[in-house]
Amino acid sequence: MNTDFVEESKAWLDDELAACVFRDVRLGRRLRLLMERLWNSVGETIPLACQDWANTKAAYRFFSNERVSEKEILAGHFQSTAKRFAACDGPVLVLQDTTLFSFQRDDPGAVGIPYKTVVTKGIPRKRTLTKCGILMHSSLAVTTEGLPLGLAAIKFWSRKQFKGCNALKRTINPTRVPIEQKESIRWLDNLRQSTQLFRDPGRCVHVGDRESDIYELFCTAQELQTHFLVRTCVDRLAGDGQHTIADEMEEVQVNGLHRVVVADDNGKQSEAFLELRYRRIYVLPPIGKQKKYPALSLTVIHATERDMPEKRQAIEWKLITDLPVTSSQDAIEKLNWYAQRWKIETFHKILKSGCRAENSKLRTTERLTNLIAVFCIVSWRVFWITMINRFEPNASPALALNETEVALFDHLVEDKKAATEKTLSQAAVALVARMARIRTPRCGCATARAPASAPANRRICAGRCWARWWCSLIWASGFVVFKPAVAGRCAIIPR
Repeated sequence: MNTDFVEESKAWLDDELAACVFRDVRLGRRLRLLMERLWNSVGETIPLACQDWANTKAAYRFFSNERVSEKEILAGHFQSTAKRFAACDGPVLVLQDTTLFSFQRDDPGAVGIPYKTVVTKGIPRKRTLTKCGILMHSSLAVTTEGLPLGLAAIKFWSRKQFKGCNALKRTINPTRVPIEQKESIRWLDNLRQSTQLFRDPGRCVHVGDRESDIYELFCTAQELQTHFLVRTCVDRLAGDGQHTIADEMEEVQVNGLHRVVVADDNGKQSEAFLELRYRRIYVLPPIGKQKKYPALSLTVIHATERDMPEKRQAIEWKLITDLPVTSSQDAIEKLNWYAQRWKIETFHKILKSGCRAENSKLRTTERLTNLIAVFCIVSWRVFWITMINRFEPNASPALALNETEVALFDHLVEDKKAATEKTLSQAAVALVARMARIRTPRCGCATARAPASAPANRRICAGRCWARWWCSLIWASGFVVFKPAVAGRCAIIPR
């Protein structure tokens, strides 16, 4: 194995794991070693990443250790996120969302039952299937331009039984149930945890989809003196309580137009013109909670597509925020901020498609939770490399890649235009270009077409597998990648 490759990968891992504290220092060393192996073999199984049975067994014991939890694993990453938050200027978006990890198990009860589904296709009569999996609610901090800074809060849970929302509504009124007794408390918990982590609530803007349209979240944000921007799904009481938000917004004239480019179901792009309306409204809490929570003065923004499209649904965004909106530019800015919410969906996709978290065969909730926590750090790094290449394509490759990777790409991929100094964009494209032409035993992705100028997250994962495989092959063959001190091409020489 190329030890230089492993040593150089420790640079960013040292920062992400420096603040991790375990009751046994050996657990900290094992986490560091495990992170290195999983990072150098993104998307591979634990036995293949660990290479031998001793390290594989040690990894299984680490994940099953009662003194290990996602809190200890992610403690260092949270602190690194806080440092990156402090290093940047301006508002930072804290994106919240929930995702489900599904697993195939003979005994779903050992992991959890997140939901049930009814199957009717291909069978004589409909049948209810119990699904096995874990739910994860995460908060991802990103800049207003979309660069991921890291995770700020996370919560895992599962269900021993699941009746469904419709079944529960037959016996209880969900609006009368305290928020502390609902799973929706996760939105408030993550808001408090991320605000406490960053220690600058005025710069945080917590962004959520329609599931986060919770009045308790609005009040919690006001209590912590932080901000929120969510998409609404409830037409709340407003003003004197005799009308709703929708009634007031019908009286608002169009304040401006915003042009966006959208794609239909066939991928064809077209322009859409959105009519913008916004107003500061006095919003009342739900009737059953008016004694417990105060009324709030909030800004409501409606963005509705002017013309009805043919092959897609019309755009209709209804947002609510505590931030002031006094012009069309302010409204467009808030729309762009909410559009960044898709970044956390991409992060979850990297977890499932890049790291292949759902392919794990671990048998209990605790072990799977610890493994996913490790994958969260790896997924953020993959996402960060992808986005930093798009934001700073002319930056040095050393910003995201180690010296061995850059030297390997320089040797194997010849540039048509000789450049005096390599850039990050050239190195990333070289990584994907070589991966697209060579199918290796560990790289399950191979295409015949040329790579895009800005490689996507999944290709970055596959490219790292390719680089790792080639470094190991070169080292096992008795050679090493040599980079000369003066300008010139690298060489593979005997070690």
